Amino acid sequence: MRTILLSAAISMAVALLGTPIAIRVFTQRGLGQEIRSDGPATHASKRGTPTMGGTVIIIASLIGYFVGHLLTLSSAPITASGLLVLFLMTGLGVVGFVDDFIKLYMQRSLGLRSGAKLAGQAIVGGLFAIMAVHYPDGYDLTPASLHLSFLYDFGISIGPIFLVVWVIVMVAGTSNAVNLTDGLDGLATGTAILVLAAYVIIGNWQLRNDCTVLLTQNCYDVRDPLDIAVVAAVLLGACFGFLWWNAPPAKIFMGDTGSLALGGALCGLAITTRTEFLLLILGGLFVIITLSVVIQVGVFKLSKYRDPKNPIRVFRMAPLQHHFEQVGWAETTIVVRFWLIAGMFVALGLGIFYVGWFPK
Repeated sequence: MRTILLSAAISMAVALLGTPIAIRVFTQRGLGQEIRSDGPATHASKRGTPTMGGTVIIIASLIGYFVGHLLTLSSAPITASGLLVLFLMTGLGVVGFVDDFIKLYMQRSLGLRSGAKLAGQAIVGGLFAIMAVHYPDGYDLTPASLHLSFLYDFGISIGPIFLVVWVIVMVAGTSNAVNLTDGLDGLATGTAILVLAAYVIIGNWQLRNDCTVLLTQNCYDVRDPLDIAVVAAVLLGACFGFLWWNAPPAKIFMGDTGSLALGGALCGLAITTRTEFLLLILGGLFVIITLSVVIQVGVFKLSKYRDPKNPIRVFRMAPLQHHFEQVGWAETTIVVRFWLIAGMFVALGLGIFYVGWFPK
């Protein structure tokens, strides 16, 4: 617990104090956000706001993790699970950074082409999957397992090849879901904080009911539950510090650098805690916003194919948060209400996780 609190406090301090430095540096270099011409009219005033703030979240998380462990090394050693989740976060952050840089260099709202971005996500996710089934501990537990999971592993082994495919699908889906949510000031950051808090709790609970220590009916076969909680905590702290400057009206945006990195981290936490399908509930807001885009695009294309002159739009604009902007809701109203929805999903997910622990 001491490592969790110390690491989180360090990452929060680094992000809180480092973000204004990043704002000044990015502003001086002209690294301001480009705004889509077809986006909400209210976003025009955000043009030029510094972006790529996700670099602060990544750096603060890494500093918090390693310094926290350095100061408490005897009680909480660095583990393969923690390093792999940080690798996934950082790798996807690099993909997002390239995307952001192209947007800024080319002075356009679109960066990497979708195929190139997906290729980057697949490479990072595939490397994570391959490494995650190696590095067994003394109990032969690896950071990831060859089974699908909800509250625990279930079903038969899917094998290493299908595991790699499954992880790539998870990585792409989760990182893109967070990216789609990052459309209003503080929305993605605040939602990620709630889900990360859930994983701090889950990691602690799994530590206290570890099968290698307490062999009971409802124990958890997780390789490094304490270090997973530490990783979730440093990300939580970094997001808290960043949100101080990212809250409406935002002085800096996280960009694809931050959204892809956070999505990757959430995916890695779900895989290493054996709660892959539970993430769909914990991150329910991310799922709803992603589905709004899928529905909008799907219905539009289908209706355009049948009647090119009168295509149907389910929402005034997708993702969903922009629909409510077009309806007339204030940005802060949307953000706060969506945070409340995200909190309800997190509470539901934690409730299911807790109830699932009781003897059947």
